Amino acid sequence: MVAYTFRKEEKLCSQKIIGELFLTGASFLCYPLKVVWKFEQLPSQVPVQVVFSVPKRLFKKAHDRNLLKRRMREAYRLHKHELYELMHQNERQIAMMIVYIAKEELEFVEIEKATTKIVSRFKNNV
Repeated sequence: MVAYTFRKEEKLCSQKIIGELFLTGASFLCYPLKVVWKFEQLPSQVPVQVVFSVPKRLFKKAHDRNLLKRRMREAYRLHKHELYELMHQNERQIAMMIVYIAKEELEFVEIEKATTKIVSRFKNNV
């Protein structure tokens, strides 16, 4: 059975790893999301740690940023099991940051489509 949860150990909190993501990580675009990722030895046993970001420069009000992050987390939570299976098969761990880049607030369905594209892109390239 697939666990559709998003626990604390799945969140990327390490400032050091986040900094390395921006310096040496690879990135790609699946509008309205940008993914910065890197194969990394993570401090926990989970295969993927992720952090979500919505720029303050695009959305000034905190409630708008929080709404978009909530939608991104929910879309990821529903589709992460495919990514976990892939990482378990390859016996690797990955750190990733998902950044919302659209200038307007999009609905959950559009964010979910982008999330499925992200997962399929990892399936094809890793």
